[in-house]
Amino acid sequence: MAPIDLPCDIDGVCMVCKKLASELETIPCRTCATPWHAPCLSQPLGSVLSAWLCPDCSASPVDLSPAAAQPIGGSGGGLVASIRAIEADGSLTEKEKARRRQAIVGGGDRMGEDSQEVENGGNEAFDLLDEKFNCSFCMQLLDRPVTTPCGHNFCLKCFQKWIGQGKRTCAKCRSPIPSKMASQPRVNSALVVAIRVARTAKPAASSSQLKVYHFIRNENRPEKAFTTERAKKAGKANACSGQIFVTVPPDHFGPILAEHDPKRNRGVLVGELWEDRLECRQWGAHLPHVAGIAGQSDYGAQSVALSGGYEDDEDHGDWFLYTGSGGRDLSGNKRTNKEHAFDQKFEKYNEALRVSCKKGFPVRVVRSHKEKRSAYAPESGVRYDGIYRIEKCWRKVGIQGFKVCRYLFVRCDNEPAPWTSDEKGDHPRPLPAIKELKHATDVTVRKERPAWDYDEGHGWRWTRSAPQSRKAIITGHSGEKRKGRPLANKASKMKRMVKELSCEICWKLMSFPLTTPCAHNFCKSCLLGSYTDQSFVRERTREGGRTLRTQKIVKKCPSCPNDISDFLQNPQVNRELMDLIDSIEMKSNEENAGSSEEGSDVLDKSEEDGKVSDESAPNNDETKATDKQINQMDGTALNEITSHDGDSLVNAVNSKTEDAKEENPTTAGRITRASKKRKTNTEKENPSTIGRITRASKKRKTNTEEENLSTARRITRASSKLKQAENEKSNTPARITRASTKRNANAVQNQATR
Repeated sequence: MAPIDLPCDIDGVCMVCKKLASELETIPCRTCATPWHAPCLSQPLGSVLSAWLCPDCSASPVDLSPAAAQPIGGSGGGLVASIRAIEADGSLTEKEKARRRQAIVGGGDRMGEDSQEVENGGNEAFDLLDEKFNCSFCMQLLDRPVTTPCGHNFCLKCFQKWIGQGKRTCAKCRSPIPSKMASQPRVNSALVVAIRVARTAKPAASSSQLKVYHFIRNENRPEKAFTTERAKKAGKANACSGQIFVTVPPDHFGPILAEHDPKRNRGVLVGELWEDRLECRQWGAHLPHVAGIAGQSDYGAQSVALSGGYEDDEDHGDWFLYTGSGGRDLSGNKRTNKEHAFDQKFEKYNEALRVSCKKGFPVRVVRSHKEKRSAYAPESGVRYDGIYRIEKCWRKVGIQGFKVCRYLFVRCDNEPAPWTSDEKGDHPRPLPAIKELKHATDVTVRKERPAWDYDEGHGWRWTRSAPQSRKAIITGHSGEKRKGRPLANKASKMKRMVKELSCEICWKLMSFPLTTPCAHNFCKSCLLGSYTDQSFVRERTREGGRTLRTQKIVKKCPSCPNDISDFLQNPQVNRELMDLIDSIEMKSNEENAGSSEEGSDVLDKSEEDGKVSDESAPNNDETKATDKQINQMDGTALNEITSHDGDSLVNAVNSKTEDAKEENPTTAGRITRASKKRKTNTEKENPSTIGRITRASKKRKTNTEEENLSTARRITRASSKLKQAENEKSNTPARITRASTKRNANAVQNQATR
């Protein structure tokens, strides 16, 4: 039976002899780096141990020499040959070699396609995203990423599922997760944009022709909503509405495109953020200042705002359950009231939403920071989240005991949502299961084909003509009053990623990034340096000297009013984000180095072109040596040389060269003598140092013995005292008995005397 060769296991124990192999007896394979126990191998080792192949790798039928290794994807090349070709390529870094090896083992010729894609101007930014940005639960690229205080990233749905199982610790490091973050996780917007930019394909070519658009003359309004100095104390309650920048009528359905935006010529993009509802109104995303629904009961609803006005609302990002308006008592001078007093009905704004449900009209959706129960709401301001469509509407008994109108909104936009890293928009999806429909009444389901539907070739668009506006508008051409500006050149993906990964304090690319529980990202030095008081508790005392309980110092996030003092006590760096930033910096440094090399090549070429060729001139080597010698001279010598003619210049250079040759042996001798002197001093110092160490060791040994002896004596004395105390304790009952007998005798004697 042929002998079986087995390697060492992960603990270094040979799987043949079951003994721990020493480093001298262990030899690694040059291809797979697996350690083997040399004495247990069936075949003797070769003379060149550095090029030794294990029995598994040497069994390959291909030639394993680097010269015979086939390139990746070449015909006739095996797996080992491809790996050897990668290892022999000196132009690759260790990280690139590891990525290519992994691609070969997992996908065969996949690496060739990727390299071809990069050569053709493919997505270089996506190469920066590796397995470090995969979720630990689903093992996929992060979708709607949330960052824990310990610096680990997970998908929002995976994180919520983990928390729903009763887990309150990080899945990676088991660090505790604050209860506030567990109940209200926030999407890390910086990671979302970075992943989306990296995954985005080539930017679509912008149309060079400007379309004719319609506009509304409202130049008499201010550029921004404002209040008087007296009214500023009440916020923007008495504010003047600012100018409407877009050219859409108030009853416009669907997205606001570039042709409707003569000011910026780009339209209202998904994810655009405004300071408040008044600024949101200026761009036409949602026109009402206060109302959450914009629409007409006989025409349809154009937009809604999610601001946490009703407790029955449920927000799931791509779809949400919306509660209609009404049902509250606002009689008299009541401006706001959160308590329901009567049932809601399908009338006014509620009927407008039902009309949009029946006809399948697109509805613009904006989310406000006032919605505190949603993980998809922005931290501040108002954000445009794209186009949704109402699929069903019904009535049910709400949390407060009165009937409310309910609407199922499903996202259907061609642009990706602000909380996802996908580069494409939505696709038709099955409707979610709504449990409350079992007890619902007045259910309305669309029966006809929706006016806004999905087309395989064009995405989401109007399947029939959009409703004509019933508002009178002034029409004109772009050249009459306002001249449209062409689209600005889009920055490169790398620059966009650098911009999104900037610190929110110094606005530079983050170093040692920290992600707060409220999903804001800062440099570690910037965040910790923004607080003058580095303590976290405050000691308190009264006049009488009584010490009170310490008080916690509240430290708010620089970007929002959330308290992050608990996070600052042990801030953890977001390692995945830091690796991405390091990759970006490395990539940018390589690009800068490449550009500098090109500039130096051009400079060298220009210098060569400027040289005059002459037969009497010295050769190139002599000229370079002369230039080097001239550059090494000081300013005085150089001035003296340049004052002479050509012959004097040559003589001066020759004399300077001879002086340099004479100085070199002297310098070499000085260096040799100094080296010998240091060696002699070291030899002299070593015996004395050894003697000092020996004497110190003997002294410590003597002191230790004396201390041990004194300790033993103290223990002996303590033991004798303990024994004496025990003897006294045993004699105590006899003394008590004698004293009692004596007291009894004295008592009898005294009684007899009386």
